[in-house]
Amino acid sequence: MVASWGWTAGYTVVEWGDDIQAISEEEAVMLVNHQATGDVCTLMMCLQDKGTVVRQMMWLMDHIFKFTNFGIVSLVHGDFFIRQGKPYRDQQLILLKDHLDRYYRSRNRKWIVLFPEGGFLRKRRETSQKFAKKNNLPFITHVTLPRLGATQVILKTLVAQQENGDASSVTANHAECSSKGLQWVIDTTIGYPNADPMDIQTWILGYRQPMVTHVYYRMYPIKDVPLETEALTDWLYQRFVEKEHLLSHFYETGAFPPPPGQTRVVSKEMTLSNSWLCFVQLFAFLSGYMWYCILQYCYQCLF
Repeated sequence: MVASWGWTAGYTVVEWGDDIQAISEEEAVMLVNHQATGDVCTLMMCLQDKGTVVRQMMWLMDHIFKFTNFGIVSLVHGDFFIRQGKPYRDQQLILLKDHLDRYYRSRNRKWIVLFPEGGFLRKRRETSQKFAKKNNLPFITHVTLPRLGATQVILKTLVAQQENGDASSVTANHAECSSKGLQWVIDTTIGYPNADPMDIQTWILGYRQPMVTHVYYRMYPIKDVPLETEALTDWLYQRFVEKEHLLSHFYETGAFPPPPGQTRVVSKEMTLSNSWLCFVQLFAFLSGYMWYCILQYCYQCLF
């Protein structure tokens, strides 16, 4: 439904880079740069044609989304709403670990969507740049330096480590599960024309001219992702420096560069089925009417 709002307003998405549909039946975590609330809507559109991903994924979203129209649906679905801010950080990581233990395997989840920057670009850029300058880290403007906490919790919870430190099987707590465990990290970069991101209000109301959002994917096998704190921090920083280069190229040329080792740029425009979207909307209205009738009947019986 969320995807249909943008689709009917002429907001489309072009995908670049690796073909993530090829791993739609395997477990993966998506690391996404965060510019505005519209990022969530963009991803909702992108994932429509990725097999069973939509049914078997878990979102990590800012707690503000709990109060949107799809907030209650996400709560029932088992998504996790994370509260930002230094005072809440340690507690939120404990809650996330507990949430993953309780819901990820029991509900047969396969993909997790995470925004490692911990906030919107416009709000965190200045703080991130000051931190980078103080610690002799790369100076970046199109993204901010990622935070380690949630990424490390996800990896340590869902990836088993053998005695030699390789990530290759399911955790001991889930040894009885038939799942192979987390197998991929999908580095996802969202680029808006003219670096002008879209918020969820625009996506819903459609008062902006039709536009194309671009999304670039790069897949990493989990065995290539370090789990130790220092090594993982360096690895995450490298990914976001790459995002900086990708977005710089995109803002200069209007397209993402070819993947490493390739010379040809391949892109694919997302298409959604209008008949399917109509069915989803009809189902939603009928469901709402059904619950209205049920609540009205209960009210009459009580009073």
